[in-house]
Amino acid sequence: MQIEVLKSKIHRAVITEANLNYVGSLTLDEDLMDVANLIEGEKIQVVNVNNGERIETYIIKGKRGSGTVCLNGPAARKGATGDVVIIISYATMDFEEAKTFKPWVVFPKEGLNKL
Repeated sequence: MQIEVLKSKIHRAVITEANLNYVGSLTLDEDLMDVANLIEGEKIQVVNVNNGERIETYIIKGKRGSGTVCLNGPAARKGATGDVVIIISYATMDFEEAKTFKPWVVFPKEGLNKL
């Protein structure tokens, strides 16, 4: 049996920009991507702690070390600069493998989006 489990989570990142006029997705600092084991184009869920919005989108690489967390396109309507978000990805795996799988969980320095 295959099940879907938490693969990666960036807990309490801060939105640095919301760009309505950009092709949709979430631009994310490449350092945050690396430590959370996320890749460009990966499907993610973004949960906005400030307003309760939940969206599914994908990742675009942002400048390394910039702290960028930018909602793009229609997603920009779901959050504002300064909002706190949780960025989540999931993986499908065998039930037995899932029992011992350990997800990557990242807690950026508060308000800085840096490690």
